[in-house]
Amino acid sequence: MMEINGQPSPEKLKVLLACFETGLHKIKVNSKPGSALSVKLDNEIEFTSSNAAVRYTYETQGVKVDTDTLHWFEWEVTTLRKHVGSYCSLSDKKILNINEFPNLISSLQYLENSINSGKLECDFSNKISAANCVVFCTISPLFCDPAIDGVFPVLRKHFDIFMNRGSFRSAWKEVTGGEGRVAFQAYFAATKTQWKETKPTNSTEASKPTEQNNSSKDVVSKEEIETAKKSWDSCNVKTTKPRVHPVLPKEGEKNILITSALPYVNNVPHLGNIIGCVLSADVFSRYCRLRGWNVLYICGTDEYGTATETKAAQEGVTPKEICDKYHKIHSEVYEWFSIGFDYFGRTTTECQTTIAQDIFWHLHRNNHLIKQTVEQLYCGRCERFLADRFVEGTCPLCAFEDARGDQCDKCGKLINAVELKNPKCKMCSDTPTIRTSEHLFVDLSKLEPKLRSCLQDSFKGEGWSNNAKTITETWLRDGLKPRCITRDLKWGTPVPLEGFTDKVFYVWFDAPIGYLSITANYTDEWELWWKNPKNVQLYNFMAKDNVPFHSVVFPSCLLGTDDEYTIVNHLNATEYLNYEEGKFSKSRGVGVFGDHASKTNIDSDIWRFYLLSMRPEGQDTHFSWSDFLLKNNSELLNNLGNFINRSLKFVSNAYGGVVPDPVVNNTDLELLALVNRELRDYVTDMDKLKIRDNLRRILSISRLGNQYLQENQPWKLIKGSNDDKSRASTVTSIAANLSSLLSILIHPYMPQTSSNIQDQLNIQGGYLIPDAITRMLSSGHKINKPSPLFRKLEESEIEEYKAKYRGREDGKKEVPKVEVEVGDSKGLEEEVVKQGNLVRELKTAKAEKLEIEREVSKLLELKKKLSLLKGEEPVQKKKGKKKKK
Repeated sequence: MMEINGQPSPEKLKVLLACFETGLHKIKVNSKPGSALSVKLDNEIEFTSSNAAVRYTYETQGVKVDTDTLHWFEWEVTTLRKHVGSYCSLSDKKILNINEFPNLISSLQYLENSINSGKLECDFSNKISAANCVVFCTISPLFCDPAIDGVFPVLRKHFDIFMNRGSFRSAWKEVTGGEGRVAFQAYFAATKTQWKETKPTNSTEASKPTEQNNSSKDVVSKEEIETAKKSWDSCNVKTTKPRVHPVLPKEGEKNILITSALPYVNNVPHLGNIIGCVLSADVFSRYCRLRGWNVLYICGTDEYGTATETKAAQEGVTPKEICDKYHKIHSEVYEWFSIGFDYFGRTTTECQTTIAQDIFWHLHRNNHLIKQTVEQLYCGRCERFLADRFVEGTCPLCAFEDARGDQCDKCGKLINAVELKNPKCKMCSDTPTIRTSEHLFVDLSKLEPKLRSCLQDSFKGEGWSNNAKTITETWLRDGLKPRCITRDLKWGTPVPLEGFTDKVFYVWFDAPIGYLSITANYTDEWELWWKNPKNVQLYNFMAKDNVPFHSVVFPSCLLGTDDEYTIVNHLNATEYLNYEEGKFSKSRGVGVFGDHASKTNIDSDIWRFYLLSMRPEGQDTHFSWSDFLLKNNSELLNNLGNFINRSLKFVSNAYGGVVPDPVVNNTDLELLALVNRELRDYVTDMDKLKIRDNLRRILSISRLGNQYLQENQPWKLIKGSNDDKSRASTVTSIAANLSSLLSILIHPYMPQTSSNIQDQLNIQGGYLIPDAITRMLSSGHKINKPSPLFRKLEESEIEEYKAKYRGREDGKKEVPKVEVEVGDSKGLEEEVVKQGNLVRELKTAKAEKLEIEREVSKLLELKKKLSLLKGEEPVQKKKGKKKKK
């Protein structure tokens, strides 16, 4: 199955060629002008990097991507691609003089020399290598241009052989439709600001008009040049105000209240959990502070419910002890990831009981609650009513076999547990029976008009993700129905109404109230945030499965009180982040969890960067170790880190660490204007919560900086005439100030890296994001000693982590073989206990049915051996009850 959508581009060409070469035919490629590439391969693994997708296709066929190949991957991303783009974005159906593109000539000469020396092996007689696939697809638009003919004979010879391979011809035709280089023109035109390239100039040549300079005037307007000059000369640097706790709303200021979905307390969060709520919210809260807004970021652990009771029973402790244990684990994980909560609390507090019961009584007095006798599933073996999420079976609406008792993950519809077909208790796999119990419901149908009116205003907010709107609108389209808010459980907020005091509140009534109670534990003046809709903007961050409870159920309950509660203005939901070829699974040892990441030799900022670059904003994405390595080594190390380090090292080595005096010319102002474009788009995208794609703005600025240094080469100019030395000072000063700007823009994504850059720059931080780049580092400013920001990740290191967190090759948790000596009843008893715990873990984790059955069989065999060893008849199982003898 092949599906190729969007603009033709060399990036699509290389992915398709790799698939043809390796025989991988399940592929979906899509991109739009200005949007990131999206590649889905094989079993729906998604990549946003074409080189990572190429690597994956080759490795799935057993082709080792070695260090030499990775060198070509990185060089293509950081050097070749932009120089090819600089030519193709300007040539537009006319022939340009290739000699006007010295950097492109240098890159092609490097390729030709590498082929001659054997550094790049080009034997196309059998298979096209991964390196050849990446490099030759990138230069393919060039070699359709007559201007290239005769200039690089070795490259031309090998390209002609490459082009005549059947796999390349097929890929070329599929991507370009047989139109040749013209088919790529829309792609290069849409992205031409990324490719701008000018001839190296010195101060004498800068004022001379050249063909290239004239071309660049079509890119940067006169108004942009004037704005850049005005801002640069103003030296207008604004700083943040001191932050004093408790943070409270202020009249006349933009007050932002941020919450991320409360992580459930009974397990360690994995990478998908982290990017889905707390990390995304952290990025936005840090950004808000850089805009000078008054912001409060609240979160905490969700601790009530059946899952906690069950986990406590498994570990032989009380629910409170489970909550204490895992609240600490969550806190430590988020602290390591530099998640900057203003307050991280929990729901098992007196404030939670007080506020939840107060909202309940308001709903009761306003006649928004009704009593209904309901049928519930009861597990005889577990001797309890089953909470919705502890029942699984076949969805009655779409026939999905792994639906939960409250919602089907496939069709997204809410269901009642008793409606499931073939229901099973998630804990013991027995078939539950139906019993009746009287419960309280909030009548959402009566509150629907109020909710619709509220959402009509709320939907105007920029922060609503498409999936959040769609899910909410689907609920409203189908019409709201009464929703049960009580449960027959022990561990939860008690229901205070006579006749229901033996029940607790249902988690999806109770848990969102945790935002209020956690704020109340932070400050006694919590109502200034939560009962102040005219002066507070509320942003919610979560995964898509939590949306209806935050956009429909919780707002309806607040509206039903008739109090002036702050209702959600922006709800941003992610899709799911999966792991490599499958899903995260604690029981099977698959995937990286929060406590794992902290034990690697990879800094938390690198984890943050990669997770945010893979943030599943429009569709599910997959964590990939290969892509992790590539993004670190190419985008961080060779692009961002390389620019900042070489800029500051030159200040240190050539000017004794003192920022020199700049005398800017038109070429410099063009660069500053292009930076201002990226800066403007950075703010626009972040306001709309386009967090993932906005990383491109930062990397584009550092890429412009690298190109600027390479074009001007201040290390050569400083050895020349007085004019050359003056030019070197200007270039050095601008590069250092670009580094200062990048230290601000990178802060929401990589706060420790931001702090490191600012320490090296010897600035105190706390700068607001400027409207346009200005001189943050004045002439004479003394910087500290620079040092590299990032390190290269080695393939051997990544392979080690990949093996460590993949679980068994079949995706199942490794179970040690049981070897017990005859007569060793104590050892066998211990193995029975271990195997029994494993079975419970697998059931709780919703492992595959065959896997559970296999481990249950092992458990029964162990029990049989133990019975025989003790001289007893083996225990028989029948209908979930032990047969007594």
